[in-house]
Amino acid sequence: MKWVTREKPKIDRIACPWLIKRFVDSDAEFFYVPYDKVLQTAEEEAAIPFDFPAVEYTHYADRCTFDFIIEKHKLTDPALLTMALIVRGADTDHHELAEQTAGLWAISAGLAYNYKSDLVLLEYGMIMYDALYSWAKYLQKERHTQQPFENLLLGVFNKFIKKEKGAKKKVPVWAEEMKNIIQDQIDTNLSLSLRDISRGLDVNPSYLSREFSKYFDNLSFGEYIRKQRIEKAIQYIQTTSYSLTEIAYLTGFSDQSHFTRIFKKHTGKNPSAYKKSLQKK
Repeated sequence: MKWVTREKPKIDRIACPWLIKRFVDSDAEFFYVPYDKVLQTAEEEAAIPFDFPAVEYTHYADRCTFDFIIEKHKLTDPALLTMALIVRGADTDHHELAEQTAGLWAISAGLAYNYKSDLVLLEYGMIMYDALYSWAKYLQKERHTQQPFENLLLGVFNKFIKKEKGAKKKVPVWAEEMKNIIQDQIDTNLSLSLRDISRGLDVNPSYLSREFSKYFDNLSFGEYIRKQRIEKAIQYIQTTSYSLTEIAYLTGFSDQSHFTRIFKKHTGKNPSAYKKSLQKK
């Protein structure tokens, strides 16, 4: 089968061909074309368009095309599900989703910079995703520090850390500034992202992603933002006559079911039940 997508791929448009070739259609042939030629090429070549607006194989809600292919073709390999989170995080700049996402983004961006031919890039990308799949399937529990000397160094380091745990943790300047930025923008910037904030702070996003939970209630960036938006939603429910659909939109949830799920996770009730409980008081 033939498949077509936009030119100049980096993450999803390399990961998806790998997934298709390895698990869906081993004889697949791929075309990378300019944005305005995707649908025309799909028609001329009888090809399936993917990772393109308003086609079947594309992004849905917070999921990317890689996720859709897994769901569409009922792929249940746990290694693929691990990879899906990493690909999604790298493709949507949500590096808090998995600790490997920043690395995948860095390597993918570097490959795209080094190889201007999309098909050559795909060739190297296939090797990269083969390696990521092997790690996800066989090596997730392996660590680089396997040798006795390395473990000795880790032991000394951990002992030092334990001694320091008793001391009061000083909140770094970036964490204070980040909290202020989130509070200032949570109401108006519905696409607030760790990468955008990192640029304003001039701090590496991978570092922020790794250190964030230490200073924000043991929550990842995404979890913290969702918590703030749910707290804002509760405020709207308590003080306004907005409908739940309007409140979901105003607090950055484009999908009603996603809003309901996150609201219930934080409050123990879905939004409608929570609203009714207020009316009874």
